[in-house]
Amino acid sequence: MLDKIKLTAAVAFAVGGVALFYLLQDESLLLRVGAVVVAVLLGAATALTSSQGRAALEFARGADIERRKVVWPGNRETMQVTLWVIFLVVVVGLYLWILDSVSFWIVYDLLIGVDGGA
Repeated sequence: MLDKIKLTAAVAFAVGGVALFYLLQDESLLLRVGAVVVAVLLGAATALTSSQGRAALEFARGADIERRKVVWPGNRETMQVTLWVIFLVVVVGLYLWILDSVSFWIVYDLLIGVDGGA
C-alpha cells in the first residue's frame, strides 16, 4: 500500500511541475523550466524509494554491467562488414531485378502475348 502512495505522489509531483509551468506564464522561462525539472526530479526520487523503483534501478545497474562487457568492433572489422553488406545488397538487388524481368517476360510475352506489357 505504501508503494502505491509513493508512486501516486511521484506522478503528482510530475503533473504538478507541468501545471506550474503553465500557471507561471508571467514568469521567466528559466524559472518555469526549473520548476518542471525540480518537480520531475522529486517525482523520480519518490518513485525510486518504492519497491518497483528499486527493482527498476537494480535492472538499470545490471544492464550497465552487461553493456560494459560488450566488445565493440574495431575500425577494420567495421569497414569489412560494411563493405560485405553493400556487396550483398547489390547482389540481392541484381538477383531481384533479374527475377522481376524474367517473370515480367513470362507473364506478358508468353502468357498474355502483349509486347513488353505496354
